[in-house]
Amino acid sequence: MRIVSSLLSHDLPRSRVLSLLLLVVLLGLAFTPFIFPGTKALNVAAKILIFIVLVASYDLLLGYTGIVSFAHTMFFGIGAYGIAIASSRMANDGVVGWAAVGAGLAGALIVSLLLSLLIGLFSLRVKAIFFAMITLAVASAFLTLASQLSELTGGEDGLNFKVPELLQPGTEFLEEPFLGASIDGRFASYYLLFVVALALVLLMLRIVNSPFGRVLQAIRENDFRAEAIGYRTVVYRTLSNVLAALFATVAGALLALWLRYNGPDTSLSFEIMLDILLIVVIGGMGTIYGAVVGSALFVLAQNYLQDLMKLGAVAVEGIPVLSQLVSPDRWLLWLGLLFVLAVYHFPSGIVGRLRALRRL
Repeated sequence: MRIVSSLLSHDLPRSRVLSLLLLVVLLGLAFTPFIFPGTKALNVAAKILIFIVLVASYDLLLGYTGIVSFAHTMFFGIGAYGIAIASSRMANDGVVGWAAVGAGLAGALIVSLLLSLLIGLFSLRVKAIFFAMITLAVASAFLTLASQLSELTGGEDGLNFKVPELLQPGTEFLEEPFLGASIDGRFASYYLLFVVALALVLLMLRIVNSPFGRVLQAIRENDFRAEAIGYRTVVYRTLSNVLAALFATVAGALLALWLRYNGPDTSLSFEIMLDILLIVVIGGMGTIYGAVVGSALFVLAQNYLQDLMKLGAVAVEGIPVLSQLVSPDRWLLWLGLLFVLAVYHFPSGIVGRLRALRRL
């Protein structure tokens, strides 16, 4: 128990139901290739892992520091484009494999570091909605550049590239499936995502439960009081912005490695930003566990709700109004309704609600 508590930076779930949910998510993601060997299931699990890192990194800003930013997908895109550009360009020069991945990730992290530092230093003195509007303008400008600089980014078509041989789908480590799972490059890619995502979540837990994280929460609650007792709030807010950007950049790199492709709609779309906001609200702001639970539920609903509605449509076929409401084409309507119900019944998010029930 002490080892688990130490790994979680002594920030235990504090709820049996939440502990069970986290355990189900962890084991489900850890054994997805063996339990659900289909391609779709593996893609969904990989997306959950990527979104866990992306949403948790955004919660460093919104949930822990109280900063509303719309530029988070920009850093996500920088990570993805870093891998894509380096892998495609260096392949033309005869450099392939991990060297290209390392160069792309390093370059993306440097660009994200500089941009987030500039945004933090020049914009974080601006409060509330004004800062959000500045980040939205910067993100929109970056999306336009990514679409127009076709020689570098591939424009609207994006970039296809080769990943290291170890991660290529054609690489087979075993001729026969093991426990129903094909042990190939896709298998290796998935567990690379799993290990990196797990390590980053534990690292973010360590950050938010450190003295630095406590100061961020103090700034969120009352930045004037935090400033009055001696903390340079601009410095802490800037550091929070930089850390969130770097974690988002790594998430983007993981996305590019998994897809072996990147384009504007893949990593820079404003729809991704909306998804992040929805997941933060559903899971619960100000808790890394909220990113884990929220990402899992949201991505599963996004990918399987339509399939469930197909079954429901068959069951109510012939009933005039009901058959139309349950039509798979209206899955977004029901997803929105589920979100409204989640916000109504869990105003502090799923994690916040479960912890509150535990204290009753």
